[in-house]
Amino acid sequence: MSLDGLSINLATIRAQWNVREAVEACRRHGIGAVDPWRDQVAAIGLDTCVRAIKDNGMRVTGYCRGGMFPAADAAGRQAAIDDNYRAIDEAVALGAECLVIVAGGLPSGSRDIAAARQMVAEGLAAILPYARSANMPLAIEPLHPMTAADRCVVNTLAQALDLCDQLGDGVGVTIDTYHVWWDPDLANQIARAGEDGRILAHHICDWLVPTRDLVTDRGMMGDGVIDLSGFRRMIEAAGFFGPQEVEIFSAENWWKRPGDEVLRTCIARYEACCR
Repeated sequence: MSLDGLSINLATIRAQWNVREAVEACRRHGIGAVDPWRDQVAAIGLDTCVRAIKDNGMRVTGYCRGGMFPAADAAGRQAAIDDNYRAIDEAVALGAECLVIVAGGLPSGSRDIAAARQMVAEGLAAILPYARSANMPLAIEPLHPMTAADRCVVNTLAQALDLCDQLGDGVGVTIDTYHVWWDPDLANQIARAGEDGRILAHHICDWLVPTRDLVTDRGMMGDGVIDLSGFRRMIEAAGFFGPQEVEIFSAENWWKRPGDEVLRTCIARYEACCR
């Protein structure tokens, strides 16, 4: 059984292991690709993470995350830009294939979503030359509209692709099943993303019914209502054949289980539901 098409976003096993331990566990299970988060890397140090990834021959399908551009004043917006420069440097050091971008929500006290979206466009434009010089693609991830206030004002794949069109080379999209499965224009927008090779990453998990927490109650593939195999067919028809990256935030379920059990389940469900 080949697991070349499977990657583990390390948020999925963040409660069980640090980055080094998680990479070693993935290798034990025959998984050859991961996507770490910046806070996880900071917890044990960038150099330690780089060594662990190299020692285990691990592919890094992405790095989470850059973005979070909107702020209440110019100083805050500049601080976000400076932090994104650091994120680009870290992604390069790790050998990541892209830096995942989560736009950011409304600034504190604001009700102006249009202004926040403009700050996102301006922030991306500010960091893009640096990202291009580092050969680090920026992968804009649209998040479900439920996150617009506090985490992400880019809420549809169409919005993300409009930003790509505006910004040009060096920018693409992360397509996460959890965030876009509901979109009535999904098929058209995935096809549009494929026309210019804009699909940089494909994240998978499932939408539970009921969902008890909109951030930390994602489902394991096959436990919810998303047609994951149909979703993947659209992704591949658009020309993307890269790994499917399991990203599950699950405070009351999968984060409480042994890490080896989580990885075994990811493998089994990937084989059953996602190929």
